[in-house]
Amino acid sequence: MNIRAKIYGGVSAAEEPLLQAKRPKGTKADTLHSVTVEREARRRNNARSEDRHRLTDEHARLTHDGQDFEVELINLSGGGAMVKGAFEPLMWDRVELHLGNHGTIECAVRWIRDDCVGLEFAHETRLDWPSDQVAIVLRHVIERTFPHIEFPESGEKPPEPQPEIDDEHRAAPRHPLVWNGTLHHDYQSSPVRVRNISRTGAMIETSATVRVGTEPLLELTEAASLSVTVEWAVGDQVGLRFHSPFEMEMLNETRPSVVSDWTPPSYLYPDTAAAHIEDHWGRLDLYQLRDELEGFLKR
Repeated sequence: MNIRAKIYGGVSAAEEPLLQAKRPKGTKADTLHSVTVEREARRRNNARSEDRHRLTDEHARLTHDGQDFEVELINLSGGGAMVKGAFEPLMWDRVELHLGNHGTIECAVRWIRDDCVGLEFAHETRLDWPSDQVAIVLRHVIERTFPHIEFPESGEKPPEPQPEIDDEHRAAPRHPLVWNGTLHHDYQSSPVRVRNISRTGAMIETSATVRVGTEPLLELTEAASLSVTVEWAVGDQVGLRFHSPFEMEMLNETRPSVVSDWTPPSYLYPDTAAAHIEDHWGRLDLYQLRDELEGFLKR
């Protein structure tokens, strides 16, 4: 308001009132976002489409040389992790990272700097059953999915008897197979990769946000759909508990894929690393797996 003009004239009261009209507050007729709603609780997870790989105040258990350590998870995604803890591995040591129920991942040490360690996850899906069952199912799956991989005819001369080996200490055949599926949750369907699976649960990897405590449906095939409960979620790894036991023979009807070339996430590259990281996992191709399965089943 111009006081001088009011006193000496030049502007009528009708043109410029003493009291300005108030602007209306509240909901506008054509919008729903003009009212501020106070949040009653803090966010329990990150629902934004931001980088979920960097973690804050997340811890896990890690097994190295038969000893357990508590480690801080700094990054966790895309087949690898960066952890910080008071253990002293060597390059290419094998360790197991335990994220929760059904959340054990076999890892290899990629780099070490001070008390931070870069871990690469095993590529293949881990099958947590007795080794003999795993070998039988792997053979059926290969015969159905990869018919060009021929197994020797049955009825061959039996091999020489082998000493009995306790199944708990018998190494399961390593394989190059990855099982994928679809998670139906929150009125959407998301592709997932099965990291490990057992009779009671599984760990999956997905870029979708999955809420802890929900009860989605995990579909491996049309004949293998599992009702599950989400027990935990860290980064893009999710732990699932099955509502009923999963029989391993159901994998016979699935069609896994073969491990392909893998590009590690940036945090698995140390500053001085070469562009190519040598593969020290000693993985098998399908033909080597066939030969190993034949020898394993004849023990």
